[in-house]
Amino acid sequence: MAEQDEEPTSSEQARPGESEAQRADRNFNDILQELRVTQTGVQILFGFLLTMPLQARFGQLDRYEKALLVIAALLLATATACIIAPVAWHRTLFRHQVKKEIVDASNVFAKAGLTALALGIVASMLLMLDLVLPRWAAVTLGLALGVLLLMLWAVSPVLRRREMKRA
Repeated sequence: MAEQDEEPTSSEQARPGESEAQRADRNFNDILQELRVTQTGVQILFGFLLTMPLQARFGQLDRYEKALLVIAALLLATATACIIAPVAWHRTLFRHQVKKEIVDASNVFAKAGLTALALGIVASMLLMLDLVLPRWAAVTLGLALGVLLLMLWAVSPVLRRREMKRA
């Protein structure tokens, strides 16, 4: 994730003729658009996990599988809370002239929400895979998925940012 002493990114820099308030509005709208994309996926996955205990096969889950279900549901609840938090901040602080603070907090919430979402996806897939494959295969595939998400969502963008700094 972003380090504090880095140069501003293009979204943090003012565009020609753009005021601080306009930049904060633009950055907040950008964050909200990103969060809208993730929110639907989180809600669908979370909703599915919440129905699982009501299924007939739930009683056959072993302790490990039940623990995975609880962990996945808690991670996705955390992701949901973080992804919705910027809206609550905006509503509560509306017209208090603190848009930049809202944008900064929303950025932290978005990163925390994406982290919880990635872990929730891995835990959910690990549970599903454990139900249909030998445990060693489920764990192997779950770890591979975790590495894939880490590479796509964290490592690759950080490497690209470093490339842009050198250019």
